[in-house]
Amino acid sequence: MSFVTRRKSIDGLADHAPHHRLKPTLSWPHLTALGVGAIIGTGIYTLTGVGAGLAGPAVILSFAIAGAVCACAALAYAEMATLMPVAGSAYTYSYAALGELVAWIVGWSLILEYTVVCSVVSVGWAAYAVGVLEQAGVHLPAALAAGPHAGGIVNLPAVLVALAVTGLLLAGTRESATVNFVLVIVKIAALAAFVVLTLPAFEAGNFQPFAPFGFAGHEDADGVKRGVMAAAALIFFAFYGFDAISTAAEEARNPARDLTIGIIGSMVVCTTIYMVVAAAALGASPFQVFSQSAEPLAFILRDLNHPLAAALVAGAAIVALPTVIMVFMFGQSRIFFAMARDGVLPAGLAKVGARGVPVPVTLLTGAIAAVIAGLLPLKEIAELANAGTLLAFVATAVCMMVLRRTDPDRPRAFRCPQPWIVGPLAVAGCIYLFVSLPQATMVRFFIWNLIGVAVYMAYGRRTSRLARA
Repeated sequence: MSFVTRRKSIDGLADHAPHHRLKPTLSWPHLTALGVGAIIGTGIYTLTGVGAGLAGPAVILSFAIAGAVCACAALAYAEMATLMPVAGSAYTYSYAALGELVAWIVGWSLILEYTVVCSVVSVGWAAYAVGVLEQAGVHLPAALAAGPHAGGIVNLPAVLVALAVTGLLLAGTRESATVNFVLVIVKIAALAAFVVLTLPAFEAGNFQPFAPFGFAGHEDADGVKRGVMAAAALIFFAFYGFDAISTAAEEARNPARDLTIGIIGSMVVCTTIYMVVAAAALGASPFQVFSQSAEPLAFILRDLNHPLAAALVAGAAIVALPTVIMVFMFGQSRIFFAMARDGVLPAGLAKVGARGVPVPVTLLTGAIAAVIAGLLPLKEIAELANAGTLLAFVATAVCMMVLRRTDPDRPRAFRCPQPWIVGPLAVAGCIYLFVSLPQATMVRFFIWNLIGVAVYMAYGRRTSRLARA
């Protein structure tokens, strides 16, 4: 069988030796919190202002559009995750529906997505942490506060937080999920406090004109791409994370129920939170003012004479970021694990420890994220995470539609409503968001995947389990 067309059997997806299986320890509250933990992070604390600068008050519509595209993808993910409750997410779905080569490309893109997010958020957390230490009178040497690209030697706080999260994940899946659950409650409480404190200052006039930069993305005179869709393409970064829930499919106690609630529930909760917080921010301050701040929510609270609340919101951001690292590092390790278990990556990475954690790939994921965060410039590659995610979303929607045609009678615990409307909408929306990304990002993404195909042709094509069957 050609490596392009060979596919895994859905019935055999769970056919693995005991030391290559993950333990089912998570219920729907843990899975929902995983999604919320990934989605409610840097986006809500920073992209509210950035998006408002690109779309004006219509950033609310940008949040709704990005959320709608993700909701369509989430429905497809819910069907596929309950149909194939094993590790691997879009990589595994593609392997069963579209073939090994497409699965490799999707898996390679997911590796890019999760690794970049872990590293970028580690650097973002380090910036907050260094600022807090400075305020407390603790001065970290400049050489240890930034990588070589910024005049330092290594960004030590970024390295330490990546390694700390790795250690937490090694403690056990349920243990790390429980910590994430508690921290998610802290984040939501801080955002609720922001909304309550800004409501008395709400001014409807701040919403006029509603869409000063128009709907379609376009470059203005200063070279910045603006408009509702330009903001939606950027804000999309703030939504993805629910796909990490699907990487935990093999560890769900009741996949049919828990995965459906976790994936769809986290999207509904987070879209609502984003739109409410954006509306509160826009009502309390003109977008031209708070969009200039790197910490718009704290800026608005200080402007309203709530300095203590501003400090608490900024503190919640420090709490928020490690949960994002945790969830994406969790997802990355499960993608690595699934690919190693299938033989397209070294099989030794697919060993599971006594606590039910894939130890080798978790250590590898943490080490790679720590090195990138500590040493490499991230600004140029951060948007690559969006491109990788969009490909995974498209692949999942296509897999859902393909299997509806090729295997329509297979029992499905969750069936995507109106699949021939939702599926094409997810694909079209993701493609539109992809072409709304900067051209340089698209070029880098294609180069990354050309490298990936070369790696597959040199290694995975010969070593996969299907090649040796």
